[in-house]
Amino acid sequence: MSNPYGDVELSPKSMRALAHPVRLAILSRLQGYGPSTATALAPLVGATPSVTSWHLRHLAEHGLVRDADVEADGRQRWWEAVGRGFRFTPPADEVGQDAASLLSRVMFDQAEHLPAEWARDVEPLLEPQWRRSAGLSNTTILATSDELDEIEAAIESVLAPYVLRKGEASAEVATGTRRVRMLRYVLPTAVVEEPDEEEP
Repeated sequence: MSNPYGDVELSPKSMRALAHPVRLAILSRLQGYGPSTATALAPLVGATPSVTSWHLRHLAEHGLVRDADVEADGRQRWWEAVGRGFRFTPPADEVGQDAASLLSRVMFDQAEHLPAEWARDVEPLLEPQWRRSAGLSNTTILATSDELDEIEAAIESVLAPYVLRKGEASAEVATGTRRVRMLRYVLPTAVVEEPDEEEP
């Protein structure tokens, strides 16, 4: 599948490195909100500044974060995410599949509370024009694995211009855009759907 967002492609080793709740939270925060320090990140990711700093160095070893080029007084180290996002495909070997599964579980755990929090804290405050397109979509389809790849590629192609504009500092002010989180769960069943046999 193509990579229209310019995401970092994870290796099995970097999957395992990222499969930690604090490290995943750190990277998500840097990707979503830009450069920060360990001290500023610490209360947001549920760790002390020293532990956060250790996790940042670990992420840097795997090419996921780096020193940020920002104006500072030199007393604190600033970090930034290497890419806007990341992606991974489970490799064919067992070690790679285990790493991908581990990271997937941590990602599911971190995302599971988001819809309920949004419905409780944000949705009641939205204007009608924003409520119209917000909320949950739960659609079941029948597709082959190749067709599912095509569907995912088509969705990413549609989303790509909006993902890439996150780097434009004036976009929110100039156009009235807002940060919109799109959670897309792709959950195939474990069995192949067979067509119904015609009645005799």
